[in-house]
Amino acid sequence: MSGYKQIAVLLVLLGMLFSGVVVAEEEKPKEIVLGASVPMTGPFAFAGIQLNAGLNDFVDWVNEQGGIEGHRVRYIGEDTGYQTDQSVAVFRRITSRADVNFYFGDSTAFQQTINRELERRDILLTGASFASELNDPERYPLQFMLGPDYSEQVGMLLEYIAEETPGASVMLIHSDTEFGRDPIRAARERAEALGLEIAGTIVTPPGASDISAEALKLRRAGPDYAIFHGYVLSPIPEFIRRARQMRLETKFMGTFYTMDQTMIDEMGEAAEGFMGVMPYRYFYDESGPAPIMDVIREINDEYRTNTYVQGWLTGLLMKTIAGETLRAGKALTGSNMRETLDSLEDIDTGGIFGQPVNFRGNSIPLGRIYRADVEAGRMVPVSDWIELE
Repeated sequence: MSGYKQIAVLLVLLGMLFSGVVVAEEEKPKEIVLGASVPMTGPFAFAGIQLNAGLNDFVDWVNEQGGIEGHRVRYIGEDTGYQTDQSVAVFRRITSRADVNFYFGDSTAFQQTINRELERRDILLTGASFASELNDPERYPLQFMLGPDYSEQVGMLLEYIAEETPGASVMLIHSDTEFGRDPIRAARERAEALGLEIAGTIVTPPGASDISAEALKLRRAGPDYAIFHGYVLSPIPEFIRRARQMRLETKFMGTFYTMDQTMIDEMGEAAEGFMGVMPYRYFYDESGPAPIMDVIREINDEYRTNTYVQGWLTGLLMKTIAGETLRAGKALTGSNMRETLDSLEDIDTGGIFGQPVNFRGNSIPLGRIYRADVEAGRMVPVSDWIELE
């Protein structure tokens, strides 16, 4: 074979080789990356571990279904110990190693701190916080919530009270933290609009052990209802026990992070009749069609917490937003996906919420009131789904 023919054959072979490489690259499945700062140690490990499990299970499930518009989903979560500086370090580490499309944050402080960096990197974020401050698309354009903000949660409780007991008196009991103070002003305004009386405000440290003076204040006011906010557990059970010893007929209520079945179980007998607002169906709630809850129950034989369900909701909203953005022929940037989010109506969450949901600002102002049935060992719904305008 002449030299020219050898060169020609070599060029053809090289062309075929490089052509094969290009095809292989084109056929390589694209990824959608979800990063997360998750508190798997520290004071909120009980919530973070379950959330992490929910995110992992969702990603496995959605990839088994073919991914999102043909894109496989990859989840990268790291522990933060519920420390803001560590959460930020995890964010920077994950985003430096992967082309992240979505991110999950573990706290209000982290979501406030990372906001500018989200805009610089053009990443869409959701998280564990329901802080009313974050419900502002102008200040937090690349963030959204996984339910109603804290002011809206207390607002739903007040709506329920006004419907059940017109003109009732309500005591607000909250921790002396930013978390605890969050909904108090809005609660006063909504109570006035609903014709309810605010009997007073009681403030304690989170986890307070001695509430003797505060219990006397509750006794003097004798409210029809008392709403706790800014606590996970203590001192709620002690307040309820003291009220029963004083023969008060006050009905007690809580917000999201007080309402998991594990918290109710820890209250013991004090939990009987305790009520609160919950945006999601409980693991065991079969009061209506809920195909995604059915999937969750098929995967898990035992009770899964509300933060586990929250992990699935994070994934489902990501799937909806990313899918619509890709179908519109747009790249999965935070800005593009925010535009998609703002255009969505009547989002189907597979029954995690009891009806299709809509964003108002950065929140989903929808929830339902549940009451503890200690003998049955579960929370039972006592209201329809309440949607605030």
